[in-house]
Amino acid sequence: MIFEAPEDFAAALPKFGAIAGLDLGTKTIGVAVSDSLRQVASPITVIRREKFTLDAQALLKIAADRDLKGLVLGLPRNMDGSEGPRAQSTRAFARNLERLTPLPIGFWDERLSTVAAERALLEADTSRKRRAEVIDQVAAGYILQGMLDRLRFIAEG
Repeated sequence: MIFEAPEDFAAALPKFGAIAGLDLGTKTIGVAVSDSLRQVASPITVIRREKFTLDAQALLKIAADRDLKGLVLGLPRNMDGSEGPRAQSTRAFARNLERLTPLPIGFWDERLSTVAAERALLEADTSRKRRAEVIDQVAAGYILQGMLDRLRFIAEG
């Protein structure tokens, strides 16, 4: 199932178990996963996009191998909060993925996640070549960490 609100996504998750954050780009999908207590997001890989079936297969293999309990997709909103073509593409990806997995799927507003990832990589003095290789998975880490922090706030509230 797809959940718009973090509160609804949280309600669909079991108490423990890792979840993944995804940064959907046009050429790649950055992937980050949490620990089973959902405290820390760790960037793990980048999937080179081919076609939906292959992309979904790669994602669902990661989900099965890591016994993931949910997926968080970064939703690329415009700065004014509206949704453009990239957000609609992300929603379509989620709808197609929903048909292939019982895992709950949530959205996280990813505005500025790539900017934050780029800044962190620059501060770490990462080479331009290396930044290009890891930017999507680092952005996925920012997306996932945002959701993890929100889930922790919901649980405490």
